Amino acid sequence: MSEILLKGIHKVYPAGTHAVCDLSLHIKDGEFLAIAGPEGCGKSSVLRMIAGLEEVTSGEIRLDGALVNEKEARDRDLAVVLPDYIIYAHLSVYDNLAYGLKRRKVPKEIIDMKVKAVAEILGLSDSLSKKPKTLAGAQRLRVALGRIVVREPKAVLFDEPLSNLDANLRLKMRTELAKLHARLGGTFVYITHDAREAMTLGTRIAVMKDGFLQQIDTPRNLYDYPANLFVADYIGSPHMNFYENSTITLEEGRIYLNFGAGNKIFLSKEFVSRIKNADEYINTGKVVTFGIRPEDARIEKEFVAASPDTVIEARVDVAEKLGEKTQLYCELAMVDGGKSIGDSPTQLIADVPQRTEVSAGDIVKLALDPAHLHLFDGYTQATMLERDEQYEVLPEFADDAAFLPRTPQEEQALRDGEKAQQKKGAKRR
Repeated sequence: MSEILLKGIHKVYPAGTHAVCDLSLHIKDGEFLAIAGPEGCGKSSVLRMIAGLEEVTSGEIRLDGALVNEKEARDRDLAVVLPDYIIYAHLSVYDNLAYGLKRRKVPKEIIDMKVKAVAEILGLSDSLSKKPKTLAGAQRLRVALGRIVVREPKAVLFDEPLSNLDANLRLKMRTELAKLHARLGGTFVYITHDAREAMTLGTRIAVMKDGFLQQIDTPRNLYDYPANLFVADYIGSPHMNFYENSTITLEEGRIYLNFGAGNKIFLSKEFVSRIKNADEYINTGKVVTFGIRPEDARIEKEFVAASPDTVIEARVDVAEKLGEKTQLYCELAMVDGGKSIGDSPTQLIADVPQRTEVSAGDIVKLALDPAHLHLFDGYTQATMLERDEQYEVLPEFADDAAFLPRTPQEEQALRDGEKAQQKKGAKRR
């Protein structure tokens, strides 16, 4: 398997759509990199450019150091797995695995050796004489991957291969893919719109939006240290609670965060020390967006580390019993005995233990975990917090972990500048 390097990649389609903007990625040899983002973010264009199915508008793609921009797809020695991965139903598992090697006229004894070796790795040794239709879904996926792996491509590229499956089978297949990568140890690049799928599979995840890379890091670091508002919202289910137009104030020597219709929590010195350029926000009226994940808002009496300075009251509108947990949909803004003010950004979702005794209409005290508060600049949407000692990064990923995404304003300026250049070019022609 191989490493893949993308440097300053742009992809502009003939109609003028800028699908990928100045993307740089270093995919390590043997890594399982998930490229994730909503529909239209450019992730599939990235995969197709790596595979040679799309031309690169500008920038470089290198495989093991060799520039491949001008190479045809068949000459790159990469494998692509699509949602409708190919298995020949009329052939046995053995013949499916051997098919590509036979077409390349590889000697029979080498074919036999490679097929049996791959079958052993994939747990298919007892199924070589069977037809694919007699196998379970997970085994059919192994056969499809085995057809690819047996010819030893430089990397395997997956373009949402599980998107056509139902939810239960999709969950099983995620586990299967993770196991297969651990056994094979090859370079996998996996495209998905499903953040949970990316979190399950990826050694690292590259999050994209509107053609721009937003952050690349390990699943844990993305979850705990999102670089901006988009990543914080995209990673995690249910989504993070956000409160725009929040402010930070200094009152009698103590610093507070004010949010959501009169709520206020104390910010410790340790937390304030992590705020970048804190003086720009404290007592200046400069707005910030406060974020808290549902699992970090807990019933006070059930949270051993609860601080009275970070406790708020909320009315439970819905208590959703999910078996493994209970999800509370709460209203923070209450007047006249607990009536909602109306449609305002004062809702909060909290995940609490499954046996918590709480019902719709109850007033609960929620302790916000002071170690897991998130703050984002109200204008740039970038995180305001420095990473702390809990942030972990392997040395070989240090450069990518230090990546800072463009702000929405910078992204728009880049798009506008490139559109202006395209118009100038069209006039010259």
